[in-house]
Amino acid sequence: MKLHPAALIAALVVAVAVVVSGLLIVTAEHQTGQLFAELEALKREEARLQIDWGRLQLEQSTWATHARIESLASERLELVVPDEDQVVIVATPDQ
Repeated sequence: MKLHPAALIAALVVAVAVVVSGLLIVTAEHQTGQLFAELEALKREEARLQIDWGRLQLEQSTWATHARIESLASERLELVVPDEDQVVIVATPDQ
């Protein structure tokens, strides 16, 4: 059985196309695996950052309480609440 040159070329083109598409599929699967691993790592990082964010918000609210500021003002700066006769109210010109 003798193959026509056109049939042989067509078969060769189909074989090359199958090999190239197979290689492209393998490459795409490999990239998918890499991207999935990166996504999982980023999700873990996001969870860790969310925990840190919550801890920092709690810490900020603790540091900014009125009682803490008042305590620091009296202990470190030796500030005291003035008596009534020491308070001067200054009005702005437009009032």
